[in-house]
Amino acid sequence: MKAFRCLLLLLMVTVAACGSDRAGTGAAGPAPLGQTFESDIRLAKELSEAYWRQVFSADGLAYRPVTAFTAYRGEDGPGCGGRPSVPNNAFYCADGHFIAYDESWMRKLYDEMGDGSVYVIIPHEFGHAVQAQLNSGFRLNVERELQADCYAGGTLGALVEGGSLEAEPGDKDELLLNLAAAGDPTDDWLRPDAHGTAEQRQALFAKGYNEGTAAC
Repeated sequence: MKAFRCLLLLLMVTVAACGSDRAGTGAAGPAPLGQTFESDIRLAKELSEAYWRQVFSADGLAYRPVTAFTAYRGEDGPGCGGRPSVPNNAFYCADGHFIAYDESWMRKLYDEMGDGSVYVIIPHEFGHAVQAQLNSGFRLNVERELQADCYAGGTLGALVEGGSLEAEPGDKDELLLNLAAAGDPTDDWLRPDAHGTAEQRQALFAKGYNEGTAAC
């Protein structure tokens, strides 16, 4: 996949131009993405961790890779903190420091809405892994989720600018579609499972993409 050049014209947010305070990845050239579901999953994981490893190192910190990156199907997934996994989901588990995703669900999104789904969901979950390592505190769940969206956008933007991912025509629309589909139907920030409306999620992703993860 490709990534997504500036979302500025499609989102009603004020953002800086592409290129501010981004960490590069040191890659020699764009990864051969968009070939298969499996390759996109693998590369989204590997590139996300490579990006955060470099960011942590630049700040004098040691990034701790996730202990597992696990695919499951339906209800046959790993539990987290005494709670079972659920179908049609991807999650980061602080109790064990791992990421798991429902492979059938992710593949369905990939087939129906394009490979943008992989490059939204996986960097978002790595955003939660980063929050855990930084001991980030939040009053509301929606604040945690929107920051993870911002981290995901910042990760993707850095990978595009650093040359690890290559944008293609239509990627912007594909990404916006995936974010819209994941938005809450109402702006109820007090719900314990609130993630933000489609517009809020798009705006925070765009902020990260255009300004970098440091702005999140």
